[in-house]
Amino acid sequence: MKFTISRATFTAKLNDVLRAISSKTTIPILTGLKIAVSDSDVTLTGSDADITIETVLPVSEESFSLTIEQTGSIVLPARFFSEIVKKLPDKLVTIEVSDGFQAQITSGSAAFTINGQDANNYPHLPEIETTDGVQLAGDVLKEIIGQTVLAVSTQESRPILTGIHLVLSDSNLFAVATDSHRLAQRKINLPQPVQQNYDVIIPGKSLTELSRMISDNQSSVELRIAENQVLFVLGNTMFYSRLLEGNYPETNRLIPESEDTTVELNAASFLAAIDRASLLSHESRNNVVKLSITAADKQAKITGNSPDVGNVEESIITTSLTGADLEISFNPDYMKDALRSFGQSEIKLSFTSALRPFTLVPTEDAENFIQLITPVRTY
Repeated sequence: MKFTISRATFTAKLNDVLRAISSKTTIPILTGLKIAVSDSDVTLTGSDADITIETVLPVSEESFSLTIEQTGSIVLPARFFSEIVKKLPDKLVTIEVSDGFQAQITSGSAAFTINGQDANNYPHLPEIETTDGVQLAGDVLKEIIGQTVLAVSTQESRPILTGIHLVLSDSNLFAVATDSHRLAQRKINLPQPVQQNYDVIIPGKSLTELSRMISDNQSSVELRIAENQVLFVLGNTMFYSRLLEGNYPETNRLIPESEDTTVELNAASFLAAIDRASLLSHESRNNVVKLSITAADKQAKITGNSPDVGNVEESIITTSLTGADLEISFNPDYMKDALRSFGQSEIKLSFTSALRPFTLVPTEDAENFIQLITPVRTY
């Protein structure tokens, strides 16, 4: 095989595919990048068995400056190959495989020869038969992932909680994640009803990588779901992920139906205050910040302390405060993650008691976005 391509655009596409390649895989060939050249395009494939990313570089795309002289395929050591391509001197790079599985990489005055492997030994891509796709706006999908993936569990002891539970039915998309200490739930209305209802659990790690690939000019992403795989189509790039097997816990019952104390405030300014308080809480063993609410005085304050360093106390500016007095302690890192997901919006915090989970919702869209945090018992 032999082809010449623009080094800059080739590097960008390599970076996408590298997201799926891990050096820790138990299948040695998966540390490599598969390059397959046909008469009309070059296809790059990377996989770690959980995630597979395939991107197609067509000759017809002028920005690639792609010329194909000979078809063929090879698997090259991914990290090493991409580092070479990044550092080549010329605007164009030529990759040629003549005898066996050695690839010559030339650009300007530089020439490398590296050993590859037979592409026939590379595992086959997952088969996704369905052509029923759901179109999602790229920015909306990225936002949903960002607002829910923060609550995904990192503990492999309960694998099902390492994923985001995604339900598509009629004209609705529902996404929820919980690690049993916190929960993030998001709903959106789809532009048109789905042909078929879906109820799947997608690994949080997969969606984090997908989110990084959705660029600001990615207008739409197509979602296709098969029996144990999900496929996201981003233009000429296919992002496959395995699905998690099992039943996701019933999360609706975790969300309190009543509230005894409510506070409305600006998410960004509250985040800054929590950030300051956590400077001290991080120095103590239990990493806890306390929120105290005095309804009669319409006062809210946060305190944090470390026996070794000192303490902090700060009054919180609220736009509304109603209900019973309350003192509640929580992990400030959970609170910061939740607050960041709201951006600059005004939010409402609703509490039932010092030991029951509390919720954060945007005041203008309370039905469709909920963050929930379980408090910390401090006595």
